[in-house]
Amino acid sequence: MYDAIIIGSGFGGAMAAHRLVEAGWRVLLLERGAWVPRGDFNWNPKATLELTEHYSYESAYRGVSGSCGTDVASVFCVGGPSVYYGGVSFRFREADFAPGPEIVGASGARWPYDYAELEPYYARAEQMLGVSGSDDDDPTRPPRSGPFPQPPAPLARVSERFAQSARDLGLSPFPLPLAINFSAGNGRKPCEACRTCDTYACAIEAKNDIAVSILAPLGPRGLEIVAGVAVTGLAASNGRVTEVRGWNRAESRPVSFQGRHVVLAAGALASPHILLASGLDGVNPAGYAVGRYLIRHCSAMIFGFCSFRPDPDRVNHKQLAVLDYYYGDRSSRRHRQQRIGSIQQISTPPDALMKAHMSSFWEKVPLSGFVQHLTAALVMAEDEPIDTNRVTIDRGDVDGVGLPRLCITHRYTASDEWRRRMIIRRAKRILRRVGAWSFYTHMVKTFSHVAGTVRMGVDPATSPLDGYCRYRGIENLLVVDGSALPTGGAVNPSLTIAAVALRAADHLVTGGAE
Repeated sequence: MYDAIIIGSGFGGAMAAHRLVEAGWRVLLLERGAWVPRGDFNWNPKATLELTEHYSYESAYRGVSGSCGTDVASVFCVGGPSVYYGGVSFRFREADFAPGPEIVGASGARWPYDYAELEPYYARAEQMLGVSGSDDDDPTRPPRSGPFPQPPAPLARVSERFAQSARDLGLSPFPLPLAINFSAGNGRKPCEACRTCDTYACAIEAKNDIAVSILAPLGPRGLEIVAGVAVTGLAASNGRVTEVRGWNRAESRPVSFQGRHVVLAAGALASPHILLASGLDGVNPAGYAVGRYLIRHCSAMIFGFCSFRPDPDRVNHKQLAVLDYYYGDRSSRRHRQQRIGSIQQISTPPDALMKAHMSSFWEKVPLSGFVQHLTAALVMAEDEPIDTNRVTIDRGDVDGVGLPRLCITHRYTASDEWRRRMIIRRAKRILRRVGAWSFYTHMVKTFSHVAGTVRMGVDPATSPLDGYCRYRGIENLLVVDGSALPTGGAVNPSLTIAAVALRAADHLVTGGAE
């Protein structure tokens, strides 16, 4: 019997696995997808996530509302979506752990601890991921116990222009914290600043995704990784999970596993899917909340068209952030104390990526030469956790591995959309100074930042998880992915998921005080 069975290999599952293996535990990690191969073919612009086999409709979720289409795909691979992410590794801001009523509303969302409690785990996660950055100019920077593991890379010419444009507006641009290796002296290949980064697997493994930086080194240390197994249910008896049931996709047969502890980290859509399919919402005092309070950020990508080529060097320039509007706009009397959001510079994308994400628009536009005249930014506003934003299951519609179909219902509140409109306007001011004279704004409808569906909290009646991510009603079950986050801030959640998982696994190992 295993000491622990971990379901899912993204940030939560991998970080928990690292801590448990470090403690000498016998750990099995189950992943539905396969390892992503690395090589020169990853530089092909058509190797973007949505054009690979790892972006799968095998068990497509049903988008009832709020999604891009009625069928919602999932990312299945060892390392999870981190293999294809852009490496942005923000800590939540201090105030994100105690959001006000404008965010929380009537949801009852409440973090069971503050930033200071999580800070040591943030620091450890940054070290494990080799995060580069500097927050000297970050107006919202939280306290740190030490510097970033790596300094940021030199700015590309277009990034220098973006930074100066922001400073001309009285803003404080600073380097994005990136889990990317920029050093040539540590025995690993440094980043070559190619444009096939965000939404691509790194060809030379310079991006410190979970598969590269955490899971591959754990194999020789004893972690057993079984890829190609879709977990279909958890059997429980007398307040304990007694069996993990799955489907071996390659052999088309059912499989099962036993362990003293089970760590569910399949993602904020797949984890509640498994819990609901297993009927474990019925044993939790806050079972009604399993699948509810889905949050995903209210985001948009703004593309500005310039009369010149902003990036003549054709290099990756996802390098800068502007967080001056995170807590409000100090230059506006009306919006001075109203949360707005964050701005991130994004790189000029390959043509194939534009087609994959925005085909309805780009089918009408000749791409040759056009994309190279774009400068762009990603804006992100925090969204409210409301109970009607949720996932449910349809037991009358069973997919190919035996799971009932997951259904997603989501809508943004008027306040969510107001925050997004406000941050879009402010991002356009920067891009205009860069040289943009016309804009296309793409509202993000993916679930790349989804969280909150099995949230932790203080009140057993409203939060399915306690402060150590233990599932109430099942003594040997933890949930350590994005679903555990009660609120999402307005920055990328990956580093917070990693830190929360490290803290939960540390408590599991040490059996610390309540």
